[in-house]
Order: sequence, then C-alpha cells, then structure tokens
Amino acid sequence: MKSFSAVKLGAINIFPMLLVLCAVSAMYAQGSSAIIPGEERYRIGYQDRVTIQVFGHPNLTQTVDVNSNGTITLFRLPEPVVAVCKTERELANDIATAYRKDYLRNPEVNVLVAEQRSQSFAVIGAVVKPAQYIVNRRIRLLELLAIAGGPSKEAGSRLVLARTGSTATCKDPSADTADVLYADFKIKEVLEAKENPELRPGDIISVLEADSVYVYGNVNEQGEVKFKEPITLMQAISSAKGLKPAAKSKIRVLRQVSGSIERKELIFDIGRIAKREENDPFLEPNDVIAVSEDTAKSIFQSIGRALTGGLPSLIYRVPI
Repeated sequence: MKSFSAVKLGAINIFPMLLVLCAVSAMYAQGSSAIIPGEERYRIGYQDRVTIQVFGHPNLTQTVDVNSNGTITLFRLPEPVVAVCKTERELANDIATAYRKDYLRNPEVNVLVAEQRSQSFAVIGAVVKPAQYIVNRRIRLLELLAIAGGPSKEAGSRLVLARTGSTATCKDPSADTADVLYADFKIKEVLEAKENPELRPGDIISVLEADSVYVYGNVNEQGEVKFKEPITLMQAISSAKGLKPAAKSKIRVLRQVSGSIERKELIFDIGRIAKREENDPFLEPNDVIAVSEDTAKSIFQSIGRALTGGLPSLIYRVPI
C-alpha cells in the first residue's frame, strides 16, 4: 500500500482535506452513469428534450425540445404548452387537458425527459477533471469540487464562482436570490466547509492558478490580469494595455466584502493618481476594475460570458 505525504497549497497543509475530497470522489467514480430518481422530482428546464406519448394514438407520439420561451409545440394543439419548471407528471396532466379540450375525449398522456440539458454546472481551471457536470439535484460547492477531483497541483489559493443571470432554470424561493454573482472564495475555506454555498444550474466554478483581478471597460485589452506579487491599480491598467481615449478619470473598483458575497464600490481618480496627487492603491485578489459606467450586473454578466468561452467540452452526468 502506498504511503501518502502531506500536500502543500501555498503554506497550507491540506492533506486532511484532500482525504475528504478523495472519499467523496470515490463514491462518484464507482457510480453508474444512469440517472437514478432522487428525493426531489426533476423539473423540466430550457433546452431539455422530452418525449410525449398518448396511449392509443401513436400518431401523436413525438420527441420535442423545450423552446427558448419555455414551451413545447405538439401535433393537433393550436397553442404551445408551457413545459419549463414542471415535473413529467405535471406536464402530462397539462397536455391531457389541452387534448381533452378540442381533440380527444379521455386522453392518457405520458411524458419522459429524454435528455436533461438544463441542469449543468461547469468546473474549469486548476482541477483534476475540468468538465461540465449534469447534476439533477441540489449540490454545494465542496461536493462539486470533489466530483471534479479537487484542486490540481497547479491550483493557487482561490476559486471564483460566476453566476451569469441565466433564466434557464426554475427559481427556488428558499435559495439565494442573487441572479448575477461573481464571488471569490479561499480554497482552504471551501475544503474545510467554512465556505460552502449552494450552487445553481449554470454556475461556473473557476479554480485559479494564481491570484487575479479583472479589468473591464474602456481599456485596450480587457480581461483577467494574473499576479503573484502585490499589484496596484495603475499596474493592472498597464497590464490591460492602457486606457482608451474615451475612458474617464474616475474608475470604480468592485471589491468583495470579507465574509460575504456582496461587493462594495470604491472610486479612484486615475488622473490624480497619475499626477501623484493620490496614492496608487494596491488591489486585492478578485477585484473588478470597472473603467466604465455600466452597472455591476452588466459587468458580471460580461465576465461570465468570458468564462464560458473556456468551458471544457467534456460532459459528465453525475449519478444521484
């Protein structure tokens, strides 16, 4: 039997936490790829594919995709039927009601979700198995990180949770209501379950190799700026190839509040900093430098779209 040595993440001994990750990962490695019904019934989402069967009427059997407006269009029905956020049985009852109205006397309808495409999560960056994961139940950050094999040896000290404001899933009134989110967590605190938020389908988890900030707006090369040594606001803008002529002197820094997913807004005058009339402030990991008057929501949506450009092509269906 092989012996294990403690693995260091920066100056952090994460051997005990990796044991937890290995144990959770092992459960999924042994699981089947089939979907097993869980405690909660699956609710149909946008882009899902459903099969409709009407007993005694094989001509009405069909497989259709849920439209972008959440409806499906069926043979012999004059109006589309809303499918999104319903269970298979709820949708079957609604379809039976629609057929009963104008076409059939006592229809018996069965609905089967043929492909579940809407309940996916992405894990990218410095993890063992970067991929998109289809999980048809509630899941928290630590468990999804474990399913992805945990942080790789290239991982730094932080990860980012990006929620881009998708409306492609059903809202749970008991869940966090933030539609757009760009939150930073220390990997050590996630592995210790000190920070372990519940995730939503569509969320993107990016495990960073180095600390970074994101520069957005009127710069010549907007995007992520990675750093391993402390970095100032002027240095970050320089890394983004400088300001565009349309840029204004007032620049916002959106910084996550310690112990919260909320962000506070700091305003700096880049003109005064350039003239040495104000100090060039040091940035904190995961700051967002907004050289723009766009709303915070628009900025985070843009960052989320940038992250989706790096989504892995591998897709895993996680057994329940």
